[in-house]
Amino acid sequence: MTTKLSIIVPAYNEEKTILKVINKVKNVKLGNMKREIIVVDDFSRDGTRNLLERLQDRKLKIFFHEKNKGKGAAIRTALNHATGDIMLIQDADLEYDPKEYKKLLKPIIESKAKVVYGSRLASIRKNLRKMYKLHYFGNLFLTAITSILYGTKITDMETGYKVFKKEVIKNINLKAKRFDFEPEITAKILKKGYKITEVPIDFMGRRFSEGKKITWKDGVKALLYLIKYRFTD
Repeated sequence: MTTKLSIIVPAYNEEKTILKVINKVKNVKLGNMKREIIVVDDFSRDGTRNLLERLQDRKLKIFFHEKNKGKGAAIRTALNHATGDIMLIQDADLEYDPKEYKKLLKPIIESKAKVVYGSRLASIRKNLRKMYKLHYFGNLFLTAITSILYGTKITDMETGYKVFKKEVIKNINLKAKRFDFEPEITAKILKKGYKITEVPIDFMGRRFSEGKKITWKDGVKALLYLIKYRFTD
């Protein structure tokens, strides 16, 4: 039976990159694997929604939020419509390149993993110059806290490239609305007893002037959510 990959693309105010990302996702080579692309526009206020509304492509599933709910809510909307055997999250900017899919999917295809994270920090010498230093040290701190609280060892909890087998995600009760998705999904996966396998990836970090949205406030919230989900669901 052919494996099917659901590629989830949450988007908010990404008119400069959304079509490029969709094109890259459509054209990345997946061998015999089928794909479905699910794009969720989180009530963008620039031209993102107009661009998506004009797309005439039966290969795309496109959904529109009627108010801004956040990245986590957009991912949850997509998951409700996903029919693949494997779920992969693809940000709508160009920080993460679909050319990395082969590496991300390999451990799952070979039945060596059920959860794979693409780690930017595994290749830190190459990627450090592409990251805000505050984001880098904040991520190191949050990842260390994750390892301590959940008895595991990972290097990049906040990575945007997260891949799961359907069986992993279908029984997890997700509540995240915004960037709290990253700590919530990580915490609940680990509490279910799944191991997170990491593969090194390259990425191209954006500046705030280019549309980057996550701030130090989201880092503080992530810490609180990591603590919260350690003891509650």
